[in-house]
Amino acid sequence: MNTQRKVTIAVILIVPIFLGFVLALVGQNRQLRVPIHPTGPRIGLVKIADVIYSSDDHVRRLREFFDDPTVRGVIVRVNSPGGAVAPSQEIYAEIKRYRDGGKPLVVSMGNVAASGGYYIASPAHKIFANPGTLTGSIGVILQFPKFQGLMDKLGIEMETIKSGKFKDVANPHRRITAQERALLQGLLDDTHEQFLGDVAVVRPVDIDSLRTIADGRILNGRQAREVGLIDTLGTFQEALAYLRDHLGLPRDVKVVEKRRREPFVYDLIREHFTGLLPFTKAGPRPAGCYFLLQSF
Repeated sequence: MNTQRKVTIAVILIVPIFLGFVLALVGQNRQLRVPIHPTGPRIGLVKIADVIYSSDDHVRRLREFFDDPTVRGVIVRVNSPGGAVAPSQEIYAEIKRYRDGGKPLVVSMGNVAASGGYYIASPAHKIFANPGTLTGSIGVILQFPKFQGLMDKLGIEMETIKSGKFKDVANPHRRITAQERALLQGLLDDTHEQFLGDVAVVRPVDIDSLRTIADGRILNGRQAREVGLIDTLGTFQEALAYLRDHLGLPRDVKVVEKRRREPFVYDLIREHFTGLLPFTKAGPRPAGCYFLLQSF
C-alpha cells in the first residue's frame, strides 16, 4: 500500500472522530438566546416537545420568564408523550409556581400531550387542546429487558454478588421473583398516587373521579374536556389570543422564546454528519420510572 493511500485512509478515519468531538464540545457550550427587545410588555413562549428526559432547560426558561416583569404571561406548547418522573415533577412544580404567583400561564396541547405531557400541563391557568389531541394516559411504567432465554441458548451465565436480596432487582439475566415484583409494583403504585394527587390539587376534578380514568387509557381532546382534564378546545393561535385578551395586550404584542442558540458549526455538522459520527447518536433510555405514553 503506497503512502498516499495510507494518508487517505487515515484522513477518512480521523476526520469523523474529530468532528464528533467538536460537536460534543460545542453542544456543551451552547448559550441561551437573548431577546432582541428586552423592554415593553411581552408574552413568553416555551415549547416542550418529545420525551422528557431532563427538566433543566424548561425550568430555566420558565424561571426567567417568571422573574421578567416585562413578560406579562406565558404560553407553553406541549407536544410530548411524557417522560421520566422526576423531570416531569420539576416542570410541574415550576408551572404551578405561575399559578400560585398569579402570573397567567396557558398551555396549548399539540398532537400529543399524554401521561407526563398531561401532568406538566395540569397546573396551567387554562388548558387548550385540539379535538384530536392525544392526552390522558395517566399512569406509570417501568420496563427492563430480559436476556435469560438468549443467554441459556448461548451457554452464558452471569454471576452476581450483592449485599442485599433486592440489590439486583432489575437484573436482566434472571427471572424476577414474586417478592421483587411486589416491591416494584408498590413503587409504581405510590408514584401513581403522586400523579393523581398532584392533578387533583390543580384541576377541578376530585381524586376519586380521577381514578376512574387514571388507568393508562388514552383520551382525545374532546373526551378530555368532558371529564375535566382540559378546559377548552382550540388551536395554538386561539390559546395565544385568549392569553393576549386576558392580559389586555394588543394583537401585535411581542411573543418571545428563550431557547438554546445552536452555533453555526453545530448546525452544519448535525445536518450533514449526524449518524456518521460518534457521540451524536441518542443513547438508550435512562433507567427509572416513567410517566410515558408507549408508542403504538
